[in-house]
Amino acid sequence: MSAAAANTIPAPLAPACAACAVRNRAICADLEQDELAALNAIGRRRDVAAGEQLLWEGDEAALVATVVDGVMKLSSQTTDGREQILGLVYPSDFLGRPFGETTPYGVEALTDARVCVFERRDFDRFAREHPRLEHKLLERTLAELDRTRRWMLLLGRMNAEQKIASFLIEMADRLGHTQDCGAGFAAGDGAPRRIELPMTRQQIADVLGLTIETVSRQLTRLKRDGIIDLPSRREVTILERAALEDRAG
Repeated sequence: MSAAAANTIPAPLAPACAACAVRNRAICADLEQDELAALNAIGRRRDVAAGEQLLWEGDEAALVATVVDGVMKLSSQTTDGREQILGLVYPSDFLGRPFGETTPYGVEALTDARVCVFERRDFDRFAREHPRLEHKLLERTLAELDRTRRWMLLLGRMNAEQKIASFLIEMADRLGHTQDCGAGFAAGDGAPRRIELPMTRQQIADVLGLTIETVSRQLTRLKRDGIIDLPSRREVTILERAALEDRAG
């Protein structure tokens, strides 16, 4: 085989990429096999334990990452030293500040997590050389802007019931899985959806700008009305999705 012909054969997909559960949803989804192999060569997998910090607010932007598994929180410190949770990131989400010098928020694992980590300068160079990745990065940035605007609406204009209902819907869409929760439920979109919450009720309260008492009271009300079930303090089963959406407004 000639050298020219050999150059037309795609590089084999790296084992980590081939087995990646979020590959088709992450920023690398549109890359060709040879591009994925090149990206894999500058990255590494890293396991992050629950409670471990991945990025520190205000530090040099040395790393960027894609979440492969687990849930992480974005947070900032207020002037009086209190933590303000800015949002949550889920599998396939992108973390860090490409083309920037400073990390704008802290990132901590809420659950045991796995991330694909890249040195920021290496990633910046790769993105400049591969327009498909740069385009995907722009799409993610705009999607994150839309999510931030919805979050501002949730925090600023919704009442407590709407906040809790909206939060549970987002959790179900990003984390939940349909399961048989008893007779009488058909499979499909209307089936009950169980969520294992990655946060304590106090953390949910902090995220939504509520008190823990209000969070518990709203969850109890939704359970009493037959919209959700609460198998444990860290589990929620959505029984009536349409009714929950109505409560979310």
